[in-house]
Amino acid sequence: MKNILKSLIVLAMTLQISSVFAWGSTGHRVVAEVAERHLTKKAKKNIQKIIGKQKLAYWANWGDFIKSDPHDEFKKLGNSHFINTNPHLPWADFQLAMENSNEENLYKTVLRLEKSFSEKDLTLEKKKQNLYMLIHLIGDAHQPMHVSRAEDQGGNKIEVSWFGKKSNIHRVWDSDLIDGEKYSYTEYATVLDILSKNEVKQVQGGTLASWLYESNQLSDKIYADVELNANLSYNYIYNNIYKAENCMLRGGLRLAKILNDVFG
Repeated sequence: MKNILKSLIVLAMTLQISSVFAWGSTGHRVVAEVAERHLTKKAKKNIQKIIGKQKLAYWANWGDFIKSDPHDEFKKLGNSHFINTNPHLPWADFQLAMENSNEENLYKTVLRLEKSFSEKDLTLEKKKQNLYMLIHLIGDAHQPMHVSRAEDQGGNKIEVSWFGKKSNIHRVWDSDLIDGEKYSYTEYATVLDILSKNEVKQVQGGTLASWLYESNQLSDKIYADVELNANLSYNYIYNNIYKAENCMLRGGLRLAKILNDVFG
């Protein structure tokens, strides 16, 4: 009975967590699954030396779950999941805001994690943690409400209804849109991952900064298209689901690019 109770508590906590953080569990796993399908043989082999044969999707939500760990090492990563920006920033201003921020942010953390794997004294355990976090944060980078405004906590304070149930615009883009499609993460990865090699190469072009700016520009459009306490339903899905799906696909292809560069 105690084991059953513990399992139910863990399940409840997991469901609560998935409604708060970026993409929800499904979206992050889609990003990781798409990435795994585009790894080079060498990169996959070197990654397996760190995490074994477990799939990347298994660890895709580690970055959110570890937030509850009381150790300062993990607590200080809280700001790493997002970038606070002003609306409608020109590219040059956006780039300066990221680079000159006094606080840790998504941009700075991803760059630091990428570089960390070249450190000769990095322990295996630290390599695992850094890889788990990198997988997760590239997903966050492609959730547009994670590269948006501070005053409403990336849309968390903009309350809306989703088919009559209480939600907010951040949660809509985290999970409401994606989970409403009823795909498993592997099914979602399969139906999205249909680009040609040339198209994949185009998506993988640019830099982390330009990818984040892409998300930021989309967040401006999301803010413009929603009103406080709006009742969102089928019409919102029709107008936005393909945008969310494109974000996940791009996140997966770009995660593959990073992992191939680091481990290939």
